[in-house]
Formats: sequence, structure tokens, C-alpha cells
Amino acid sequence: MTQRRTTWTRIAALSAAALALAVTAACSGGSPDGGGSAGGSGEGGTPDVIAPDGPGDPARTLSPEEARSEAEEGTEPNAADFAFMRMMPVHHRQALDMAALAAEYAQDEAVRRIAARVEAAQGPEIDVMNAWVTRNAGTGADDGSGGDEAHADHAMPGMAGEEELAELAAARGAEFDALFLDLMVAHHEGAVVMATDLLSAGNDVEVAQLATDMVADQSVEIDRMRGLG
Repeated sequence: MTQRRTTWTRIAALSAAALALAVTAACSGGSPDGGGSAGGSGEGGTPDVIAPDGPGDPARTLSPEEARSEAEEGTEPNAADFAFMRMMPVHHRQALDMAALAAEYAQDEAVRRIAARVEAAQGPEIDVMNAWVTRNAGTGADDGSGGDEAHADHAMPGMAGEEELAELAAARGAEFDALFLDLMVAHHEGAVVMATDLLSAGNDVEVAQLATDMVADQSVEIDRMRGLG
């Protein structure tokens, strides 16, 4: 089983455990002896949890305690999680810089709307990632990697070069719109690559969820921008 499948098995197991416990609480008053739970119960009348595995693999039946333990086991951040959560804010900040230029110089209202969506999504994501790093810095697998912005700028896919950014800042009107779309599509594609790599290599459930959201949201934005080009 790959790391990605293991991570999402834990997410599913944790959610199922929470649901089972909620059902147990709701049913506990069904009879004077507290035996009002439905069939398929585990020891003590507690509903079992059906834990999905990877595609094509059979589901497993766990007690809520086993599901909770499995969901929590081995989900501590690894080096890939730390690197992603330190490098992606640098990546996002360049997108915000380009979006700010679009707010001032873009001609097409659709391009302005794209820039506004970038600002609305990526500003808060930077705050989430910085808060995660603050909470987890120095623990476990953290070796401080990914924090050097000079290194990160060269290592991350999709980042625009200094000359490209200068050209964008000097452009106006339709010329600006075309260059902005080209650079932002490449930038989003780079973010999708980074997030997809994280889903294969990372271990932290919160980081995996953030990366999954980025893949979905930025893939939609790529399609929108290509439709404008």
C-alpha cells in the first residue's frame, strides 16, 4: 500500500470512528439497559466500523477503538510535510504579487476576477501553513529544510523568474493579460506538482488535506485561465 492510500485510510477510519461513536450516543437511551444499538455491533453493543482500504481492496471491520487507534497511528509529520509547509508559502507569495499587479494593470475583467480568487484563496492558506509550522517546528522529523527562500525560489516548479516578473510589471492592457495568464497557469501547474508529490511522500493528515484542496482548486483555476487565453 502506498503512503497516500495509508493516509486516506486513516482519514476514513477516523471519520468512521467518530460517526460510530455518535450513533452509539444517540442510541444509548433506546432502552433502560442501554442496549438500543443496531445489529452488527461489536463488544458491549458498540457499532463496528467499516474501514475502507485502497481501491480494489476489501473493507475491514474494526471496533471504534481500533479505528481511532489506527487513524491516529503513525500520522506524525515527516520531512516531506515540513518541507512542503515551509516552501509553499514562498510559492504562494509570488502568486499574490502577480495578482496584485493584475488588480492594477489587467484590462480584462475576467483576469481581474482570477486574480481576486488567487488572493482570496492563497492568502489564508499562507496563514494556515505558517501556523502549522509554528505548532510543529522542531518536533520529530523537522530538520529545518524548506525555509531558505533563496533555495526555495530555485527549487520549486512554476516559479516565475525575475525577468519575467519585471516584464509583467511593465506590461499593460491586453499584453499584461496574456502574460499574466501564461505565468499564472505555469505557477498553478507547479503548485499542483508540489501538492501531488506531497500526497505521495507526506504523512500528516492535515497537510494531506491542504494539499488535496490545492490540487482540486488550482486545477479548476488552470482550466479557467486556459479558457481565457
